[in-house]
Amino acid sequence: MSVSVSPDKRRKMESALDQLKKYTVVVADTGDFNAIDEYKPQDATTNPSLILAAAKMPAYQHLLDQAIKYGIANGGSEEEQVTNVMDKLFVSFGLEILKKIPGRVSTEVDARLSFDKEAMVARARRLISLYEEAGISKERVLIKLSSTWEGIQAGRELEAKYGIHCNMTLLFSFAQAVACAEAQVTLISPFVGRILDWYKENTDRKSFEPQEDPGVVSVTKIYNYYKKFGYSTVVMGASFRNTGEVKALAGCDLLTISPGLLAELTQDHSAVTPTLTTQGAKACELEKLHLDEKDFRWRHNEDRMAVEKLSDGIRKFAADAIKLETMIKEKMLNVKNGQ
Repeated sequence: MSVSVSPDKRRKMESALDQLKKYTVVVADTGDFNAIDEYKPQDATTNPSLILAAAKMPAYQHLLDQAIKYGIANGGSEEEQVTNVMDKLFVSFGLEILKKIPGRVSTEVDARLSFDKEAMVARARRLISLYEEAGISKERVLIKLSSTWEGIQAGRELEAKYGIHCNMTLLFSFAQAVACAEAQVTLISPFVGRILDWYKENTDRKSFEPQEDPGVVSVTKIYNYYKKFGYSTVVMGASFRNTGEVKALAGCDLLTISPGLLAELTQDHSAVTPTLTTQGAKACELEKLHLDEKDFRWRHNEDRMAVEKLSDGIRKFAADAIKLETMIKEKMLNVKNGQ
């Protein structure tokens, strides 16, 4: 005789992560690809800070060593060699991650190019060529670009001219989201936790319920705008500080979540229901905007939080890229000196 389990009881047995996966594509936000397996995400995202952290781990030294051999073998000035090592290293981590997930990996263009459209396009094409040399189609890669005006226009060109899919990152303002939709990029990564950080640091309020969390409110507005006006660009909430923020965005197209929070969600058996829906978005009272460069710069500049967090994010990613380059230069010197 089979024992039937009531839907309520079955839900109680399911983790919050399993419930979330019914409404949202779950993405792992890490360079530590050994941490990916147990959570079975669809996609994965990396950034310069995550690659730096992973490159310091003994488990990944072989990838760094291989990238350095590649850089030296390809010759050129020291600066060119270091750039080649960095590109090869980012792609090597991406290749390992792709062995563990069915979907796409996001690989980031150097944040120091954030205000140089042509250089971002060239670097993105270089990264894609390295993936293709390794037998990976560009369909399985998202190129991450900073959501500056120049980055968004680089994304527009990469998508339209080269069929390279872009993930616009460091997105904090509604103006950035509107410009990305109009550029017809594949995906945006509006940040949640870093917005919360700013409000805690710059206002008297130190705690927020998930639905009132300013990062959650920001992503909800962007999702509603995209769905109301039928944009093809999808929304991937990013940079979470707690599982409350994650669960408050259930129903978002994708959410990219650190291994630490993925672990918490597997231990959490509370009910998760979608708070973001296409039907809800259609009913929201948002007006359609069209932003040229002048409008974009003005509207973005009016949002103090977004201005500060975008510039801060670029500086932090750039600083970690420099740390990684320093590490590479030391190792290259050792290799060249036969150590």
